[in-house]
Amino acid sequence: MTDDTTSMTLLDRARASDSEAWSRLVYLYSPLVRHWCVRWGCPGADVDDLAQEIFLAVAQGLPSFRRDRAGDGFRAWLRTIARNKRLDALRRGGRTPVAEGGTQAAVRMAQAPDPSTDLDEDDPADQVSALYHRALELVRGEFEEKTWKTFWRTAVDGMPVDAVAREMGVGPTAVRQAKSRILRRLKQEIGDLID
Repeated sequence: MTDDTTSMTLLDRARASDSEAWSRLVYLYSPLVRHWCVRWGCPGADVDDLAQEIFLAVAQGLPSFRRDRAGDGFRAWLRTIARNKRLDALRRGGRTPVAEGGTQAAVRMAQAPDPSTDLDEDDPADQVSALYHRALELVRGEFEEKTWKTFWRTAVDGMPVDAVAREMGVGPTAVRQAKSRILRRLKQEIGDLID
């Protein structure tokens, strides 16, 4: 990544067709997309194909994605695309003649996502946490081990600054600086992508 793109968010870089940014975006969000696909009844063998369709639609629609209003979050937008692609797949599958009624009809009805479901209902805190952890993995190699451990103990483990300072053999200011440096780098990398 060159210095002129460092301040751009991951989303902006993906909009600019930066292949590294796309790889990072897919790395961050593919587990969540796959989770949604499985939850919506996509057969295991088709999950990869559906995820690929979803990310293709994201690539095509990303230039028009905006955060103009409260609630215009990337994950909500992504989930809408995923749900629509799953519904498309179900419609395509519906073109194949299948016996009406019985177990087969019940299975298909159970696979259809409920469009009235609240977008955040299927997005619990542990999924958001998983996104943050994956984003942290992306920037970890840029920091010395001691700086990383200092950050981790305060930001992730939730230890008080003074306790981490004693543990690491540094002053409280160094602890706050380590945390701030890594959070700032994370913000540069992904911006407000994880909303």
